[in-house]
Amino acid sequence: MEKIPMTAAGYAALEQELKQRQQVERPRIITAISEARAHGDLSENAEYHAAKEQQSLNEGRIAELEDKLSRAEVIDVSKLSGDVVKFGATVTLVDEDTEEERVWQIVGDSEADAKAGRISISSPMARALIGKKKGASVEVVTPKGARSFEIVGVRWA
Repeated sequence: MEKIPMTAAGYAALEQELKQRQQVERPRIITAISEARAHGDLSENAEYHAAKEQQSLNEGRIAELEDKLSRAEVIDVSKLSGDVVKFGATVTLVDEDTEEERVWQIVGDSEADAKAGRISISSPMARALIGKKKGASVEVVTPKGARSFEIVGVRWA
């Protein structure tokens, strides 16, 4: 069984979603199904079919979350150090063409959120950065074409 690397914060977020789906969503959907059932003929009962669809989606997500949590390899970023980029690092980059500065934390696939500054360990950007040191120049193929960045900082949360 393949382990899934993630930060402690990412693991906690998945646990929180699982708890919400099991303890809040599941009972709410069961109540909706019961109420819809009480309306009679199930073959033409849109509320019943919608609630059953919600139940299916919720149970599928619960199974997915339980699988991810069971395979999680939580990496304590606070115990990491050094100037080499690896999982969990927060990397400050400067675009060598535009001089624009970007800050990315390298996290597990399920934690990635580009708007929040978190990129997946399997993303092209993270793969280009892994193993490099502060001061290194990296080239990354982005949707806008090849871009060059200089690593100006590596820190650990």
